Amino acid sequence: QLQVVESGGGLVQPGGSLKLSCAASGFTLDLYAVAWFRQAPGKGREGVSCIGAGRGSPKTADSVKGRFIISKDRAADTVSLQINSLKPEDTGVYYCAVSTNFRQCVLDSTRGYDRWGQGTQVTVVT
Repeated sequence: QLQVVESGGGLVQPGGSLKLSCAASGFTLDLYAVAWFRQAPGKGREGVSCIGAGRGSPKTADSVKGRFIISKDRAADTVSLQINSLKPEDTGVYYCAVSTNFRQCVLDSTRGYDRWGQGTQVTVVT
């Protein structure tokens, strides 16, 4: 069974940090482009960061640049998203998405990402 699994969400105070992790079951994550999308309550999904297949280059949305860092552990076959200096507007469900169609990743659309995790909740509250 092909699955994408996220972990690492939680409840944090503003200024705090979280590290989200994405792993795959039934296939090798490193072969494909992987992206993190988030969805705030009442809003559409927003691409925040992605990384290409293999030694692919990372991309990060301007809105979170400097605070969100994507990385890949090729030995463990996982992709992580380090989120620093959390703000209340970072609250939402964070999804890991995999594209078996492209080796390079994109952030401006969910199209092409055909395997999705169930999401992990990030809540930033005072």
